Amino acid sequence: MNDWHFGKASRVLHEKNLCNYIPITYHQGPRITRKYLDIDVSVITAAPMDKNGYFNFGLANSVTGSHLSKSKTVIVETNENVPYCMGGNFESIHISGVDCIVEGKNLPLVEVPPAEPRGADAQIARHILNEIEDGATLQLGIGGLPNTIGRLLAGSDLKDLGIHTEMLVDSCVDLYEAGRVTGRLKSVDRFKMTYTFALGTKKLYDFMHMNPTCASYPVNFVNDPRVIAFNPKVIAINNALEIDLYSQVCSESAGTRQISGTGGQLDFIFGAFQSKGGKGIISLSSTFTEADGTVRSRIVPWLRPGSVVTIPRSIVHYVATEYGIVQLKGLSTWERAEKLIGIAHPDFRDGLVKQADEMKIWVRTNRIPD
Repeated sequence: MNDWHFGKASRVLHEKNLCNYIPITYHQGPRITRKYLDIDVSVITAAPMDKNGYFNFGLANSVTGSHLSKSKTVIVETNENVPYCMGGNFESIHISGVDCIVEGKNLPLVEVPPAEPRGADAQIARHILNEIEDGATLQLGIGGLPNTIGRLLAGSDLKDLGIHTEMLVDSCVDLYEAGRVTGRLKSVDRFKMTYTFALGTKKLYDFMHMNPTCASYPVNFVNDPRVIAFNPKVIAINNALEIDLYSQVCSESAGTRQISGTGGQLDFIFGAFQSKGGKGIISLSSTFTEADGTVRSRIVPWLRPGSVVTIPRSIVHYVATEYGIVQLKGLSTWERAEKLIGIAHPDFRDGLVKQADEMKIWVRTNRIPD
């Protein structure tokens, strides 16, 4: 099996040498498909055919349309629980493009309950909240930190926020219902919550059904950095596993072990910087605990051998931990190292300074090389 974004099943198979990762930049997925892939059969789950002969993709627009356009055989399994999600574009396929229809068992859709915040999430969220202004356009993902940010935003006095996000999640619904999200100041899809796929609970799926507030698009539109940049004050928040003192970010592997994929992180960090007033934020807790109880820093002198650089140092913008948030654009290597050490866990800062000196990164501003 080959996978564009590793999940739990793929990780298990990868350990058994039964699965490999396909490196992609997510917004290029449909173009890669149309240029280079030959597809025999595609099988999708969709809402039952509407009166105009269309099967709606529901939660996952993403690369679905491009795959169906290249498939020799298209099979649609219908499920009455799939919400009818309005576009956008290419959110449906007409019966004339379908070879076989399977009337499914109408099983409930998979639900992912909002994750509870972990130790550092609340403090990281507060640092990030200080960077968000009225009229900002948000990209939120899934997990304890985005949920915490969503809750803080819902209870804030911020107004006229917009949503342009790779993944639509429950916290987006909470923000809309709290009156924080209007989309009034967006430049792309004004008044709409733009997304390419959704994952959450039934609350989210019911909200999306036949709701013109939501706009489903293929990922080559939603994640295109040029499209992202048209919106004002884009705040893109993405998690990472590790960052080194050169500010290289690893978000997808632990050494040679593939954990996830690049996804839209690179797309949104790049696009947010191009947005007027935009901020691309990499967030991570300052430490993690190994299975044996050893506490390790996520800010390291260098990435562990075999780790993948998800965000090159030239693209990194903001980095946040529970100890603060720093802006790295325009800074030299020693300035970046100094900033990152300043938001590392205090127990590791002296060691990082020493290692930075050994690496010939001049951390101290008053230091003159011999």
